[in-house]
Amino acid sequence: MAAPNIVNVATITAKTVGAALGTTLTTSLLANAASSGKVFKVNTIIVCNVDGSSSADVSIEHYDGSSSRRIASTISVPADSTLVALDKNSAIYLEEGHSIRGGASATGDLECLISYEEIS
Repeated sequence: MAAPNIVNVATITAKTVGAALGTTLTTSLLANAASSGKVFKVNTIIVCNVDGSSSADVSIEHYDGSSSRRIASTISVPADSTLVALDKNSAIYLEEGHSIRGGASATGDLECLISYEEIS
């Protein structure tokens, strides 16, 4: 696992992934493979509560393959609303072997959208 040098970038590809959040925090939302030769610049993480009547809590973490650090911890997302857990002003990088994981207090209530750049 290495942090690819991004001084001599050949390509930057814009990407977006989405996922429904379950109650297990270890659900991988975005993963950079250990031998990808790439770095991911995560620009936004948006969480939407699709439940029309109940709020739900979200937790999002950065996992480096052996330990994790929270980006958001049990933040309440009101019914029919969104939470910006990370925006372009506080972008983070995912090195090889690192991932973003997330979970919710109620299965099926929260959905997550991640916008990122794949740099190689």
